[in-house]
Amino acid sequence: MTPRTSVRAGALTAALGAVVLIPAVAAAPAAAATTPTVSCTSAKAGLAAKLKKDITAALANRKGTVAIGLYDRSTKTTCTLRATTAYDSASTVKVTVLATLLWDAKKHDRYLTDREASLAKAMITKSDNDATSTLWKQLGMTKIKGFLSAAGMTKTVPGANGYWGLTQENVTDEQKLLKLVTAGNSVLSDNSRAYILKLMNQVVSSQRWGTPAGAPSTVTVHVKNGWLQRSTHGWRVHSLGTFNGGGHDYMMSVLTHGNSTMSYGVTTIQNVARAIHKDLVPTTSGVARYTPTSTPSEAHVAVPPQG
Repeated sequence: MTPRTSVRAGALTAALGAVVLIPAVAAAPAAAATTPTVSCTSAKAGLAAKLKKDITAALANRKGTVAIGLYDRSTKTTCTLRATTAYDSASTVKVTVLATLLWDAKKHDRYLTDREASLAKAMITKSDNDATSTLWKQLGMTKIKGFLSAAGMTKTVPGANGYWGLTQENVTDEQKLLKLVTAGNSVLSDNSRAYILKLMNQVVSSQRWGTPAGAPSTVTVHVKNGWLQRSTHGWRVHSLGTFNGGGHDYMMSVLTHGNSTMSYGVTTIQNVARAIHKDLVPTTSGVARYTPTSTPSEAHVAVPPQG
């Protein structure tokens, strides 16, 4: 071996030795999946912790996937669970349809026609599907998306091919909608907001289940519910509600899927609602709390045949 070759071989050996001396980095273990937990904040001392505890207890041993949004203006309280998880809207989208109709009418400086008002009333108070389909078609996708943009409901995706009940919604966006409906803003006029609340207060008794459960008689109830069943995720059961009066002003959205039956989902929502009403509005024994119907109903919205 020539001196030059020997030098090269020595350099190679040194380089290989350096490689061998570098310690191996162990692969990081995969993060374990964690179950989302209820998160609450409040300006009122102790309220956030109480709500977190009681909502969590209400969900204990309940199957299915539940998303919750709560906002109380009077105590600056917020609670969330799975706030960005998307759900098929079922009939809860009907509030968005009405808001879009009123938003568009405001843009054109006009009142609703008698026909539109009749359709809107049937859509909200009786959850009439035909009325909803008529208004959905009249508005069209451009106006519906225009309202969603104006409302900041950026994660709400309108259902395609006329299947408005398959609109994708989440708790964050539904809470944005309820906030618009319940306080002055530049998107909906005061008259429009009052009209939406009036109809949500006139929902037929068989459809006044869900979030109103346990509401004290000192607050006025406004509600819109929805449900549908599909081959994946079973029953979707949802409830939107706003409540005001007696110094209280709050709203909640509870969206669920993976329910074995419709009634199972209703019970889950009502367990949560009772806990929230009790914590936000403690009452004396003389104040009645709302007991929803034992035979809840809702419109069965259309889904594709394979769904």
